[in-house]
Amino acid sequence: MKEQAPSLKGRDFICLKHFSTEEIHYLLDLAADLKLKQKNREPHPLLAGKTLAMIFTKPSTRTRVSFEVAMYQLGGHALYLSKNELQLGRGETIADTARVLSRYVDGILIRTFAHEEVEELARYATVPVINGLTDFLHPTQVLADLLTIREWKGKLKGLNLTYIGDGNNVAHSLLYGGARVGLNITIACPAGYEPLPQVVEEARRMAADNGSHITVTNDPQEAALGADILYTDVWASMGQEAEAEKRRQAFKGFQLNSTLLKMARPDAMVLHCLPAHRGEEITDEVIDGPQSAVWDQAENRLHAHKAILAALL
Repeated sequence: MKEQAPSLKGRDFICLKHFSTEEIHYLLDLAADLKLKQKNREPHPLLAGKTLAMIFTKPSTRTRVSFEVAMYQLGGHALYLSKNELQLGRGETIADTARVLSRYVDGILIRTFAHEEVEELARYATVPVINGLTDFLHPTQVLADLLTIREWKGKLKGLNLTYIGDGNNVAHSLLYGGARVGLNITIACPAGYEPLPQVVEEARRMAADNGSHITVTNDPQEAALGADILYTDVWASMGQEAEAEKRRQAFKGFQLNSTLLKMARPDAMVLHCLPAHRGEEITDEVIDGPQSAVWDQAENRLHAHKAILAALL
């Protein structure tokens, strides 16, 4: 008898630690199935008549376009709402915004700075809330990352993923998501830029349950040795522009270049969540080279987001 797929209908998608290993694999399988349907031009209007409100207080290319296209391809409709187009920009509370939008739409996506805003929105909304990025987490990105790794490597469990750079929102979500699916995660950051200790400890507990391990180091060369996946991100994220020069100095030696790539396994793949600051955290020859999965990774935002929407809504 075939095992029944887990039901995620009505759930929020805020942090990958809230999803079991089985649920993450279900989302990845669904994403792969929807990607194949799209490739074969098979209509899949799973969300016909459904509407997604998309609140953006941070600029976006991939998150905005992929979710909007995802809703269209699923037969639904997406509403782009900048902070200036909402009464949020004129003092209305997040709680009141959540209550009102829940009467109009079937789901709410939010991309913002403070993680507390997403949690408050979810607390008062009566429809699913999706975290499109905060300063703390970027879970929708990492679901696409896991899909890309599985496509390139044929599996997830037991692989070694090394992340080189800032211990930021992407690093936090990689720790949670990687730990859930049995990836061995190594984070290499300059001193003072490590991921939050509580995230590392939570990820270590989850990793232990799945037979993998978490390492945090200040040595990028050591971290790259034996890596199946090398991953990087910008050194200064949105809102950190004033620190850009200070960070450039601190992150010298943490560039993902051909020298670092040669320290990894010969068939290692390269990931970057984009946008890339070429010549800083990554070189042209690496991001445009044969081991780069960056463009597949960017495309998979669409398919991963379709899976999230289809499952939740």
